[in-house]
Amino acid sequence: MTSAAPTSRVWAEMALLGLIWGGSFLAIRTALDEIPFVTSVAFRVGLAALVLWVWVLVRRLPLPRDPRIWASLLVMGLLNNVLPFLLMAWGQLHIETGLTSILNAGTAIFGVLAAAIFLADERLTARRALGVCTGFLGVATAIGLHNLAAFDLRSLAQLAVVGGTVCYALAGVWARLRLKGLAPQVQAAGMLTGSTLLMIPAALWIDGVVIPSQADTWLAILYYAVVATALAYLLYFRILAAAGSGNTMLVTLLVAPVAIVLGALVRDEVLAPSVYLGFALLALGLVILDGRLLRRRRRASNPSA
Repeated sequence: MTSAAPTSRVWAEMALLGLIWGGSFLAIRTALDEIPFVTSVAFRVGLAALVLWVWVLVRRLPLPRDPRIWASLLVMGLLNNVLPFLLMAWGQLHIETGLTSILNAGTAIFGVLAAAIFLADERLTARRALGVCTGFLGVATAIGLHNLAAFDLRSLAQLAVVGGTVCYALAGVWARLRLKGLAPQVQAAGMLTGSTLLMIPAALWIDGVVIPSQADTWLAILYYAVVATALAYLLYFRILAAAGSGNTMLVTLLVAPVAIVLGALVRDEVLAPSVYLGFALLALGLVILDGRLLRRRRRASNPSA
């Protein structure tokens, strides 16, 4: 038995999530012009947790009573927020943005592999492997294959970004194994509460009390906290429940193209011809992963099958 293939609605939700997370790069970069990265993460998880708890209380959603579930939510916050946010933010201070985006897209590969190893219903098929690798090649082509060639296992910054992607992949597996049955809103609120309990003391210890003074900084924080975290994780857990861990990680293939397009629109960056080739390869990878077009062509060529 394998996990359910993404439906058209799930693909639409994944595209929306990719759009939201792709836009977060601009917001985070704006905030980091004024505040340290540890403080930026604390603002992100703290405000998002507050928004989600208001939603949970207004909806009167049932809360878990088992302490083991709360412990699992704390681990989820560590794996899906604290460690990857910090590792990737630190890595971006020392390596090129293009290489960071390619390595982040590798989450799709690690996600499919981790799901295949730990989850019985998400086995690795040849089609899934081909689709993920084709999509990853598309992202790498769009950003620039020369950035991928710059990968160096001796670079701690690059290893930090890779470590963040592995954390994301393991978080998807952890959620499926330990958080079954919880409403997406409760999962997201609980996870971000665990992250907040870890990040606020860390930010106060490392950065001290930092209050932004620029309006642009606050707008950026509100976007990446409320939209790119609170709303995004509601979508994330919804997709996770519907399509499985490995499929959910495919969202990261969509994030980099969104970031590239937004950079072109907002910062007037010129799109190289390789970008369009990369987008075409990414689209092909997603078609392979979806599988429905291939099945239709098979049936059309062999009606008796």
